[in-house]
Amino acid sequence: MKLVRASILLSVLFGLDKLVGLARQILMGRAYGVTAALDAYNAANNLPDLLFAVISGGALAIAFIPILTETLDREGRDAAWGLFSRVANWAFMITAAVALGLALFAGPLVRRVVVPGFAPEQQALVITLMRLDLIATLIFSISGLVIGGLQARQHFLLPALAPLLYNLGQIIGIVFLSKQFGIVGLAYGVILGAVLHLGVQLPALFYYGFRWTPALDWQHPGVRRVARLMAPRILTIAAIHIVFLTTDNFASHLPYAGAVTAIAYGWLILQLPETLIGTAIATALLPTLSEQASRKEWAALKATLQRSIKVMIGITVPVTLVALVLVRPAVHIVFEGRAFTAQGADLVVAAAQMFLLGLVGHSLLEIAVRAFYARQDARTPLIAAVLTAALFIALCFALIPRMGHAGIALANSLAFSAEATGLLWLLRRQGAI
Repeated sequence: MKLVRASILLSVLFGLDKLVGLARQILMGRAYGVTAALDAYNAANNLPDLLFAVISGGALAIAFIPILTETLDREGRDAAWGLFSRVANWAFMITAAVALGLALFAGPLVRRVVVPGFAPEQQALVITLMRLDLIATLIFSISGLVIGGLQARQHFLLPALAPLLYNLGQIIGIVFLSKQFGIVGLAYGVILGAVLHLGVQLPALFYYGFRWTPALDWQHPGVRRVARLMAPRILTIAAIHIVFLTTDNFASHLPYAGAVTAIAYGWLILQLPETLIGTAIATALLPTLSEQASRKEWAALKATLQRSIKVMIGITVPVTLVALVLVRPAVHIVFEGRAFTAQGADLVVAAAQMFLLGLVGHSLLEIAVRAFYARQDARTPLIAAVLTAALFIALCFALIPRMGHAGIALANSLAFSAEATGLLWLLRRQGAI
């Protein structure tokens, strides 16, 4: 029942966040349309997003929760918060160093890696926006870990509210700051959203008795265990983000403006049901799986996974069918207006339909990956992610000449669905499901 309640709570709050996020995207689309300026804004997020995902958003948080849960269970609260402080200190320092390097070398990175097909003035805008986004990434290096710390305590409310406030910060940037600063105002809104994302979680952190320890202490056994588990996860996240980096790289060479933005909107539309279903269930699932694995309750872990997979399939299959039918009228009704033209809406629909074909696969992947991490196996997801990135790139070369930007979206769906299928097959072969 605890898992069910957590899943429902997360679904409701994630749903509210997605509604606010949808409002943000509507405002952004109507202000800027599916245009070169918004292409630059979306492309500028790639490297900062990769840094956040590697340090605290994905790599560290998922590697951290099983170790922190085990420490809390076996050694108590003080030991757990001591470990949290040391890991957070390392995360902040590493993020700051890498962010500084990215800011200094933003020019060559943008021109040669991120969007080599963009015009020089558009690349200059990407560079400016990317440097501002790195400030938000530095804040997220702590905020992402706070989410992990609270979820390890089975507290999901404030971590689930944090993305909602992040979206509100961006809306302020669109509605108010962009009037004075243009599209750069959107980046200022991202920084404000990051501050709110962290701030809303701090009361819960201190409620659970958090005390900051000003130490790094690389010899701390918990820190070393997190690092060992995190190392392959970093490579896994890097492989996943190769997909996103190459997505914009491929799209920047297409002979029409708006391809990068259309893909970003299509991905957003996929994320609406995927977050409500896949991310909500899997986020609530990880602490439970980690506890069961820590206590070697393998039969209970197997039963939990089996139920979760059946629920995931039972929900996502009909949602996919309905979404494929409704996405075209929904995009034209919801987004079209002002700078967002009918032609731009058609570009978005083409990408969204191809992304939605991967809803089942993306949702099952959320469970499969967490099943391996709960058992502290980080190597298998790493191998799977590398193979997925390679498959995605190969599919892009095959599909883009025939389908344009929609081919990139279809390549994404096929590659990640293949990864989910492979990982679930391995879990079944190992007797975990």
